[in-house]
Amino acid sequence: MHAKASKALALSQLFMLAEATLKPRLPDGLGLTPHMGWSSWNTGQCDAASEQYALDAANQFVELGLKDLGYEYVNIDDCWSTTARDESGNLVPDPAKWPNGIPAVIDQIHELGLKFGLYGCAGEMTCASFPGSWGHEEQDAQLLASWGVDFWKHDACFTPCTTSPNPQTCWDGSIDTKPWYGTMRDALQGVADTKAILFNICQWGRNEVWTWGADYGHSWRIESDNWGDWDSVIRIGAHAGDLAQYGGPGGFNDLDMLFVGNGVLTEAQERLHFGLWAIAKSPLVIGTDLTTIGESSLNILKNKDIIDINQDELGIPAGYFQPSNADAPVAGQLYPYWAGELSNGTVVAFAAAAGANTYSVSFADVPGLEAGTYNWKELYSGEEGSGEELSFDVAQDDIAIFRVTPA
Repeated sequence: MHAKASKALALSQLFMLAEATLKPRLPDGLGLTPHMGWSSWNTGQCDAASEQYALDAANQFVELGLKDLGYEYVNIDDCWSTTARDESGNLVPDPAKWPNGIPAVIDQIHELGLKFGLYGCAGEMTCASFPGSWGHEEQDAQLLASWGVDFWKHDACFTPCTTSPNPQTCWDGSIDTKPWYGTMRDALQGVADTKAILFNICQWGRNEVWTWGADYGHSWRIESDNWGDWDSVIRIGAHAGDLAQYGGPGGFNDLDMLFVGNGVLTEAQERLHFGLWAIAKSPLVIGTDLTTIGESSLNILKNKDIIDINQDELGIPAGYFQPSNADAPVAGQLYPYWAGELSNGTVVAFAAAAGANTYSVSFADVPGLEAGTYNWKELYSGEEGSGEELSFDVAQDDIAIFRVTPA
């Protein structure tokens, strides 16, 4: 963490900043808590952008009990369309992947009490070189509304850059991405009377999107992709610890899709990954094949106590705090100490990415709390206790997450 940020990051100040932004930012009443669901990309990339994958995921939401816990969006990522628009300029579902058409699939998913999302791009083409929405924003919004689409992810490939032709990805910070997302926002707001559509901004944290994203979408990516490795979890999680003040009902920092159940991370790393995304109030979007997911990974994704933290109605993300006896955060490293205000208490977490340790903190050092006796419950183990301080053994790469309430 930058020195300037570390000095400013007393979480009590973050609470005040968050409380000042609790009202929904877009006037549509959507996204008051982070969205929860599944996305096709991490499961099978282009091959998973199909009717079969969408319906399989929807049915697994019901069969595995995920729907009852709040997972509701079945989102299809890149590669769902044909490689060209039709003669009227409309996007066309690939008939090989969608033999019954997308509206028929949406109807089935809605009948299950779930929602359906699609993917597009601000540029001329999507990241996989399918048609983008550049110059077609209003037309695409009208088509999505007519189909009954509930969610739209707007990526940033093949957009204007400092080189020509437009490259697949442009990282030049001098290019202002706001106008592209404002155009799509306005198009989606223009069809809101027909169909309200949750809008996910995916421009990889460019232009400090967290400072303006709430006026443009319901969630915004803060970093480049989660590549499914431990380094990605550290990179993204460390950044999220600095940005807690920007999230709130109607607009949240998006830490990218979850890699829980993909066979890459250890069980402890999956607990930290999921737990950190949850308390940071990121959307919780599963990125694995639910028909083959292992039991331990499924249990992590179904931890109701941690989901309740993510879905707390106050909508304040947890972020870093520095106990009186602890070193300051370091840029790019995942800091162990996290806290955030809840509608019925406080969440405190110890993230042990730097190594196994016994972490201890006086409740007087936790922002929003005063010296005194508190009850606590650790939300993975179920262990409970009370006292004036909190001390807990955390294994390498694991996390302990506590709901703290007055005794």
